[in-house]
Amino acid sequence: MEELIHLIQTNIPYAPYIIFGALMLAGLNIPVSEDAMLFVSAVLASIYPDYLVQLFIAVYLGAYLSDLVCYWLGRILGAKLFEIRFFANRVSAQKIGKIHLFYEKYGLITILVGRFIPFGVRNGLFLTAGLGRMNFLKFALADLTACTITTISYFSLYYHYGNSVIDYIKTGNKIVFAVAVTLTAIIYYLFKKPRRA
Repeated sequence: MEELIHLIQTNIPYAPYIIFGALMLAGLNIPVSEDAMLFVSAVLASIYPDYLVQLFIAVYLGAYLSDLVCYWLGRILGAKLFEIRFFANRVSAQKIGKIHLFYEKYGLITILVGRFIPFGVRNGLFLTAGLGRMNFLKFALADLTACTITTISYFSLYYHYGNSVIDYIKTGNKIVFAVAVTLTAIIYYLFKKPRRA
């Protein structure tokens, strides 16, 4: 990842294309951090304002289209996905099962909220939507809304404040992740709890 960031920083004219391409690879579950790409593109835009529009478009379209790639990966490959070691090691069937439970209970809200959760949960969401054959138009519109909110928010924060907000955002991400895990545990407990006659 450090090599990728160095490549972007030393090739400013090509930075938008590199960022977009890297994010498209993330849609295939190759470990490229969307958060890191947002940070790098925003900081570069603050240093090189002539590239602001190109950098934002690259990171925004890259983030959104990679989600669609991930969705179609799950939809086309289905259960065969877990027979491929590369994918099975990155997104476990257990994690997919938990996310699917959220889909059944909360539907599109799962995508809107889940888009804010890092640590590989996002790709799990999109794969599950594809695996569950969720309506593509509904998925695409919900993700477009969520991606627009997160991309504009994080890009703006990094653009204006740079390194000074990284710790706050990391802390916020950890809180969101902890809340999501807690809610998953509560919902799992409520659904699995034996009912009294």
